[in-house]
Amino acid sequence: METIEKIKQQLAENPIILYMKGSPKLPSCGFSAQASQAMMSCGEPFAYVDILQNPDIRAELPKFANWPTFPQLWVDGELVGGCDIMIEMFQAGELQTLVKETAAKHKPEDAAE
Repeated sequence: METIEKIKQQLAENPIILYMKGSPKLPSCGFSAQASQAMMSCGEPFAYVDILQNPDIRAELPKFANWPTFPQLWVDGELVGGCDIMIEMFQAGELQTLVKETAAKHKPEDAAE
């Protein structure tokens, strides 16, 4: 599968996905650490892709997204932004709202609240 197709599939299958260096529990850079901490503080599950383990995605996503750096937060297939934008949104309470609304929208119909 072509890398761009793989990225599009990840975006389609995961309403909230963070492309980062490392994992939320073991981030490999300070920006990814801050971004994943903000996401975990929102209290909803989110997907992540470790770009260090996926050099093809690391190479292609910045071109696809027209965004040069990592981490990258995508919600509903749209690029939200990187670490600075995420932290600003978190401090303003916007990130929590976006994440909670998106998670609620994508909950399985039969999921108990």
